[in-house]
Amino acid sequence: MPVLEISDLSDPRLVDYAHVTDVALKKARGTEHGLYLAESLLVFERALRAGHKPRSVLALGGTADAALDLLGDSDVPVFVGPGELLEELTGYVLHRGLIASMHRPALPDPDELLAGARRIVLLEDVADPTNVGAIFRSAGAIGADAILVTPRCSDPFYRRSIRVSMGTVLQVPWTRVAGWDDTRALLTRHGFHVAALALTPDAVSLRDVHSADHDRLALVLGAEGTGLTPAAIAASDTVVQIPMKHGIDSLNVAAASAVAMWALG
Repeated sequence: MPVLEISDLSDPRLVDYAHVTDVALKKARGTEHGLYLAESLLVFERALRAGHKPRSVLALGGTADAALDLLGDSDVPVFVGPGELLEELTGYVLHRGLIASMHRPALPDPDELLAGARRIVLLEDVADPTNVGAIFRSAGAIGADAILVTPRCSDPFYRRSIRVSMGTVLQVPWTRVAGWDDTRALLTRHGFHVAALALTPDAVSLRDVHSADHDRLALVLGAEGTGLTPAAIAASDTVVQIPMKHGIDSLNVAAASAVAMWALG
């Protein structure tokens, strides 16, 4: 396996790391589905375990040896260099010691994804990648079987989402869905009771929704601030709210997701 000392930042093999945006990586030439960046040895290991293929690795010091161990007899190039040079290349400090350029996998078909699922989360237009990453981390820890995201939801493979999730976006199965008519039909086809987390006059307390009453349950979460769209609420079977105190009406969507997933697990 080649270990390559960086001496020239104009090396075309380093282009994946050279101040490239998530959007540009998603459209990277010479790839089938684009690329994403995996930061830290832990996230890189989780990506490999998920079956994702690396294009290259950028590493500091001893982290390169650990990356080589994970790669085995692969011919993926591992680039190494002093921290100052790598910072100049990427635009930020590699304080996690490693960043890898990974090929994005094809997203699964929604019907196949839901075939064996009992508890799922649907994210409608959650635009903040930090919130998306935190929700995936809660889903991985508490036990959602899959996550569906709408077209305007932030991409779970964006660097910040992956970092905040500690790589769980690479472990929890997910895919994108289309409009609410098709999505509601999909959920009905698979027998899901759809519970929307929203503040509406007819919302029931989370305390009154019992997981034992629903063999399959989909929790729908909306964007910070604006909340769920009327279409999402209309497509739901139940609207649920988390009981609050001290005059506070809601939690951050990532915190609310953890509470609701635990209660409905």
